[in-house]
Amino acid sequence: MKWRASRSLPIINYNGLYHQRRFHFTTFLRKVQPAQPRASLGGGSNGGNSQGNSFLVPGATVATILMLGALHARRLYDDKKIEEARSKGVELEFHPDVKAKFLRLLPLRSISRFWGSLTGMELPIWLRPSVYKAWARAFHSNLEEVQLPLEEYASLREFFVRTLKEGSRPIDSDPHCLVSPVDGTVLRFGELRGPGAMIEQVKGCSYPASSLLGANSYLPMIAAGDNNEESGVEENTVRDATQKSWWRISFASPKVRDTASSRPLKGLFYCVIYLKPGDYHRIHSPVDWNILVRRHFTGHLFPMNERATRTIRNLYVENERVVLEGQWQEGYMAMAAIGATNIGSIELFIEPTLRTNNPQKKLLHSEPPEKRVYEPEGMGVPLKKGDELAAFNMGSTVVLVFQAPISADKDCSSEFRFCIERGDRIRMGEALGRWN
Repeated sequence: MKWRASRSLPIINYNGLYHQRRFHFTTFLRKVQPAQPRASLGGGSNGGNSQGNSFLVPGATVATILMLGALHARRLYDDKKIEEARSKGVELEFHPDVKAKFLRLLPLRSISRFWGSLTGMELPIWLRPSVYKAWARAFHSNLEEVQLPLEEYASLREFFVRTLKEGSRPIDSDPHCLVSPVDGTVLRFGELRGPGAMIEQVKGCSYPASSLLGANSYLPMIAAGDNNEESGVEENTVRDATQKSWWRISFASPKVRDTASSRPLKGLFYCVIYLKPGDYHRIHSPVDWNILVRRHFTGHLFPMNERATRTIRNLYVENERVVLEGQWQEGYMAMAAIGATNIGSIELFIEPTLRTNNPQKKLLHSEPPEKRVYEPEGMGVPLKKGDELAAFNMGSTVVLVFQAPISADKDCSSEFRFCIERGDRIRMGEALGRWN
């Protein structure tokens, strides 16, 4: 009994010393826990409540550290397998498994909202550097680029969407250059051809670009056929009368082919970039362009790591996402920011009122996306290359779909050329491709 009493002394001292520092944690738990379970935690006595609440701060911290450790261990294991396969020249193919089917049974949206609430809790100032340094070690974040002292990031979520020191991400100033909007890993890129143009998710599994951007998107498509065939363009019918006047000017009949020479002048390209948990998670503008339309698709919140891309069919189409469409100097431009497990939140700086992963949303594939046309009509929201556009509250993926010049040479080689390779690590502001 003496030994037990002596062991309990640090708990009593802890309550006296750090009561103020535990305020935000206890306030959070009072909000999310129902009254009856909270009352039963203390066994019906004030002393029991005090003793039980004394473990809230270390309990939440330990849970966070265990979660980070599990994620880190899993990531190391997956990265090792992928690197071993690539070193042998093996390209991983799509192969659905039981675990992918099991994910559909889990309430991933609710789990993500809870995790988002947990990471949004304000941490004690003395604890912040330790937590953020542990995160940086686990996921290889560069703390030297952080703009503010670690103590000034009140929560893990604030640290996750941190800004960087000025000059950390220089923007390629070449006017004939399209830059990466994010830090990440290049998964796929290429040119889209034909009216049913497909974006490759992984070898053996692809999905239509129109499914990603929406059935009512203004995606210009090149007709199938060789250069000797007559030009064919799928003209997009504008269904909303309020949009018809300005969109007809922009995209109703995109000049995809030169009717005189029957040779393509504009090609349609795509690029998929995956953001790991340790990456810088703000999204910037890849070019100077005008954003005209925003679409918000509700959906699942499956993981977006490489294992998920190899086991979940139509992953990018099934997950919740925000799609922006507009126009740049070379024609059509679209960006899809895709949500993922753990928070699933996408913040849009040009539209701060937008909320994703809402509990009231119904997961019906027939449900049309929520749509907004930015004013003024025909102009929308102008952005310069490198401007901040949005942020992920957890790691996810960005897909770019855009028009770019194609030469009229006999070999039909494209003037626009990607300057990246699959698997490359790229930083925001670095060139994805160039053209003459």
